[in-house]
Amino acid sequence: MSDLIKEYLPFLIPLIIIQFVLMIAAVIHIIRHDKFRFGNKALWIIISVFLNIIGPVLYFTIGRSDD
Repeated sequence: MSDLIKEYLPFLIPLIIIQFVLMIAAVIHIIRHDKFRFGNKALWIIISVFLNIIGPVLYFTIGRSDD
């Protein structure tokens, strides 16, 4: 392992864990609910999975319905 990776690994591991937790929480919420402010289930699942941290944050801030 290179020295650069060893140096940044303590910072990357928490970010990776946060990313997976947000993605799983968003996908579970999307599957369980039918109403969204914008888009549909398929769109939000794709956004949440492929846009890493940004996708779930977008879903929880502008995508999910208040109902």
